[in-house]
Amino acid sequence: MQQPDQRMIDDIVTMGGAQEPADVVEVLRRIIDEEGSLPAERLLADRLNVKRHQLRKVLQILRQRGELQPTRSGRRLPSPATNRSDRLVQSTNPMEVMEMRMMIEPVLARLAALRASPAEISRILQQAKSHPGMSPSQADQLFHRAIAAGSRNSLAGELHILLYQVQNDSRLRFADSDDETTADRIKARDSEHQMIADAIAARDPNRAERAMWEHLAVVQRKMASRFGVVV
Repeated sequence: MQQPDQRMIDDIVTMGGAQEPADVVEVLRRIIDEEGSLPAERLLADRLNVKRHQLRKVLQILRQRGELQPTRSGRRLPSPATNRSDRLVQSTNPMEVMEMRMMIEPVLARLAALRASPAEISRILQQAKSHPGMSPSQADQLFHRAIAAGSRNSLAGELHILLYQVQNDSRLRFADSDDETTADRIKARDSEHQMIADAIAARDPNRAERAMWEHLAVVQRKMASRFGVVV
């Protein structure tokens, strides 16, 4: 397995074991991208030469942003976020979720063009293309989550995560399954993602916002056709 760039690790480890959480996040994202998952917490702390309590704080950042699955152990009670998304699933429908995405995500793309760091832009560009071994839905969500993170608006990012939690609930039947997503659609979607990513990388907020809206409009029209709804 390819190890993360040692210079990046050196940059986050300083006297006394202190480091900037944002930098550690980027190291963990690189490991996920290159290896598909993170090793056990103890092994990861040893590998990065950081203290476990510091690592846990950074892992929590990724979980809050929806980039890692929540931890599961024993008979844990549902979190408030889980209860909230469950209530929303019971009272919404796929078209309503899509309308909210079209209200929020173009603005996130605009903010990312203005605020994203070079590392965040690099991640957005990397996630624009579907990678082998990823399901179509996983590749799509990683791209949109990268943009939400790059927007640097924590409240909007939390709303985006909640929307995806609702969207992914099987009871909602939001979209076609991965098995029904054709190779042509994946290719077209990657092209749409690339236009958004290129606009963000060019620091062009108007073009990024418009490209995201047009991308989501394609999804909305596809859904409307599937459900026999006029939009």
